[in-house]
Amino acid sequence: MVKPATIRDVAGRAGVSVASVSRVLTGAGQVTEATRARVMEAVEALSYVPHSGARSLSTSKTNSVGVILPDLFGEFFSELIRGLDLAARHAGYHLIVSSSHDHAEEAAAAIRSMRGRVDGLIVLSPHLDAEKLAGSLAGGLPVLLMNGGAVDAKRPSIVVDNHDGAVAAVQHLIAQGRTRIAHIGGPLHNAEAQARLAGYQKAMRDAGLKPVSVQGDFTQAAGHAACLGLLSGPSRPDAVFAANDMMAVGALLALQDRGVRCPEDVAVVGFDDVPIAALMRPSLTTMRINIAETGRRALERLVGMIDGPDRADASREVVTPELVVRQSSSTVVLKPSGGSRPEPVLAS
Repeated sequence: MVKPATIRDVAGRAGVSVASVSRVLTGAGQVTEATRARVMEAVEALSYVPHSGARSLSTSKTNSVGVILPDLFGEFFSELIRGLDLAARHAGYHLIVSSSHDHAEEAAAAIRSMRGRVDGLIVLSPHLDAEKLAGSLAGGLPVLLMNGGAVDAKRPSIVVDNHDGAVAAVQHLIAQGRTRIAHIGGPLHNAEAQARLAGYQKAMRDAGLKPVSVQGDFTQAAGHAACLGLLSGPSRPDAVFAANDMMAVGALLALQDRGVRCPEDVAVVGFDDVPIAALMRPSLTTMRINIAETGRRALERLVGMIDGPDRADASREVVTPELVVRQSSSTVVLKPSGGSRPEPVLAS
């Protein structure tokens, strides 16, 4: 097997020092055009690939970004990673992705493991102590917090307005004439689930309606089981607001299993707008947060923090969910009014 060329091989072929080769390849320092041409000819002739680890030792830069997520399974995280990856490639960075498995201790271990391997971190944690974790463990790395644990963050962050998004979802169901609206919530320790539950409860109280909540865990199976329980109860709901789309999909399947019509008998609304939401039949009404775009924006902000720390934007950026009305909550096509209030997005 042919041994890969080294930087010393390039220097020998080009007749220059190793330091000159390094300056040409990193762009750090000045070299003559003649030297640059000889080095690049040697690089091409020898098919030399610079070693990223060695290069990072001399430049203190890895051109990698760490992303710590609570999970890697499901459409939400797939879409988020897609947006992060597209933006990273455009900016010339690689992603190193790790899962905390929804545990604060594992999130801490993941953050520690990234130190020295990445130029910055994006931490999406459902835990309320996400800022404390990032602050104490990331050292001098630029860190961008996302979602749940970043609600009151003083670090640069991007958060979803989960509370008001939930309010808007319930208000939509009330506007459709629904009065027995049940909520399938996410995990109790999850900050986003808590905010969506609080928004649901507020909208119900404001309308003089009785809140009814059942526990879920953001999975399709949990939504299915929770909806079956609601259908078997003494007072069947006429609408279900699920804390995410996958539980809403489970609820739709439970309605089909029991022969309950949707939306005629029970309407369903989810949250996130994952790709499968539009493919369900009936298609799922949901609160859209444009997951891939949020990932893209997070990566771009972090790169800005890495490249220009003195100009880094430390603000909290809020993503406002957008109501997308589909078949699961309304058979009526709403027409835009002449007022200034934004109308719901209508989708098939």
